[in-house]
Amino acid sequence: MNAPQQVVSDSGATIAVRPAEQAEIELTLLAPQGALEQLREMPVIVQHARNRGAFRRLETVYYDTPERLLFQHGMSLRVRRSGKHFIQTLKLLPNIGQPLIRRQWETPVENVTPDLAQLPAEVGDPVATLSNDALVPVFATRVRRHARQLDLPDASVEIAFDEGMIEAGGRQQVLSEIELELKSGNAGILFDLGTQLLDAAPLQVGTRSKAERGYALAFDVVRPAAKAEPFSITAEHVVDDVIAHLMGTCWHHLLKNHAVAQEGSDPEGVHQMRVALRRLRTICALFRRDIPSPAFHTVNNEARWLMQQLGPAREWDVFAETIVARLAAAAPDVDFGSLREAVERQRKSSYAALQTALADPRCSRFLLSLGHLVERRGWRNEIDSEALAVLSLPMLTLANKILARLHRKALRRGAHFRQLNVDAQHDLRIDLKKLRYAAEFFLPLYATRASARRYARRLARLQTSLGRARDIASSRILLDAMRQEDQPALHLAIGAVAGWQARDQIAAARTLRKRWRRFKTTPEFWGR
Repeated sequence: MNAPQQVVSDSGATIAVRPAEQAEIELTLLAPQGALEQLREMPVIVQHARNRGAFRRLETVYYDTPERLLFQHGMSLRVRRSGKHFIQTLKLLPNIGQPLIRRQWETPVENVTPDLAQLPAEVGDPVATLSNDALVPVFATRVRRHARQLDLPDASVEIAFDEGMIEAGGRQQVLSEIELELKSGNAGILFDLGTQLLDAAPLQVGTRSKAERGYALAFDVVRPAAKAEPFSITAEHVVDDVIAHLMGTCWHHLLKNHAVAQEGSDPEGVHQMRVALRRLRTICALFRRDIPSPAFHTVNNEARWLMQQLGPAREWDVFAETIVARLAAAAPDVDFGSLREAVERQRKSSYAALQTALADPRCSRFLLSLGHLVERRGWRNEIDSEALAVLSLPMLTLANKILARLHRKALRRGAHFRQLNVDAQHDLRIDLKKLRYAAEFFLPLYATRASARRYARRLARLQTSLGRARDIASSRILLDAMRQEDQPALHLAIGAVAGWQARDQIAAARTLRKRWRRFKTTPEFWGR
């Protein structure tokens, strides 16, 4: 390994850099143009800053292969010029449940050209098998940075105010943001600071790095929507650790899909945000009976609000991608052009409203408060000693109790299944969703039991059937919304959809009853 070399950091301090793996813990807040000057003088910054800080001009070039091999592997490679010094940095995407932490390797280089030989072997493929000649510049950033070191009661933080441009070919994008990097202490302080800054300006939580924004500008590509990651709890975990892991994973799931949903580039982004929020609300519901923390109530309310903002866009996506698409394939003689146009108008309107909601400070405050809750384990606050004792129990003990309770509730709700109307079926579906998520959360605790996987499989199939029935009911409301338009071709297509759904509903009901019978006779897998 190369000997350490003295280089100048972005804040102006001289530091020793080795090509060893580092962990950068950073929160980014996007600011409106012109807002940084006011934010620099906020009392929380002025009171805790060591000095006036340093202004530096940073010129950074990002490299990749022409096939974007590094991007495909979740990597970014840059060379940054700060004064007379050049620093090469390779960064990876955050790990599951740790959206603020990015693994990186930094090494000094002689000029703006990268030198892969300076990186250690532990970086692995594809970097290990690439040559310097395989790399080309893909975009650049030019930033005026004002960095200050903040010494707070329980942490040290570098705050950097960045103004400049991302440049890719003839394209440009304004860059105006604040980076809060933890130097020591608890990462919860980053959310404390972020919330105080949000009080002074309409900031948004930055869910994409400069590199990701650069790739989007250069190639019109963004990372696709991300599905929920598997949970990795074990019988050795106590309840407190499991709550932190589950909520942290849901928070990361939200952040990874936020930009996709906001841009409307992939309908799956909206869907995955709703999945993350449903899981988050389920976590609150699972634990608040035994741990009656006010934090669970607050998170549930804000998650419900955000789900409501996402709802219309998701409903029109489902209608267009499943019902209209299936019917158009099954009935090629029917003209669905007017229907498609009407649906697309509704989708655009719903996405415009969604983009406004995601840019709302309330959304940013929710994301910050959720991160703060995870880092500080805020569910421990304002609970009695009995609830605190529950947090120290092995998770398996409480998991048995939770699963048994949810299972009993679902069976009671579906006791007279054939007589359930649409609304009652929807209530049952909600209960089954909670049960399914709980089973998925805790499945690793019962991994050796084949009965656990069979139970989860049958439960998932039942929920899918209930979801199909719900989609049919919801689509009738959407059809009614389009009936207001006076277009004969549109009304003809609406009639075709309504008739198709009436037939589809009969088949769906038969499958649903069959899956309910199979599920209610499935043996329990917990508590044995």
